[in-house]
This record gives sequence, C-alpha cells and structure tokens, in this order.
Amino acid sequence: MTTLFVTRHPGAVEWARRRGIEAEVIDHLDDHTIARLRPGDVVMGVLPVAVAAEVCARGARFLHLELHVPPELRGRELSADDMERFNARLEEYEVKRVGR
Repeated sequence: MTTLFVTRHPGAVEWARRRGIEAEVIDHLDDHTIARLRPGDVVMGVLPVAVAAEVCARGARFLHLELHVPPELRGRELSADDMERFNARLEEYEVKRVGR
C-alpha cells in the first residue's frame, strides 16, 4: 500500500511527523504518480478538487488537510505549532466527478 502526503510546507511535514503519520512526502501529485495509485492507497494533503476526484476514482482514499487560518495569516508559511493552534486535522472525503 502507498501512502502519500502532498505538501511543499516544512511545517506540515513536521506536524505530520509529530502525529506519527508515516507517508512518502511529495510536493505535488503529477499524472504519473496518480496513474500508480491503487485501491487502498492513501493520499493526504490539499488538492484541487479535480485531482482529488481522480485519486478517488482510482480507489485510493483522500484525506484532506484541514485547518482554519485567519485571513491575516493566509499566504504565510506556517509552523507545526501554528497548524496545531489552527486545529489542523486530516478529514477523509470521497470526491466524484459527475456529468461527463
């Protein structure tokens, strides 16, 4: 089984490490990587909805990294401590493209 954490943020990597999350960290999810996904694989992070739908269409699980960042801090690099303060968590979603 493959477990991927999609992020380019060092604070997010440290946040995951503190929680014992074991995953291969990649900075983006390209077509080649998506093509390798199999049922039961796990992809974590913040993805565009179309990419999340493709992950789910391949039978992989998608865990969205959610946190509530105040508007004045958006665009700023967050530390693992910041992420904890903003209630960061992984929430599983099933994303499906319709009408095609």
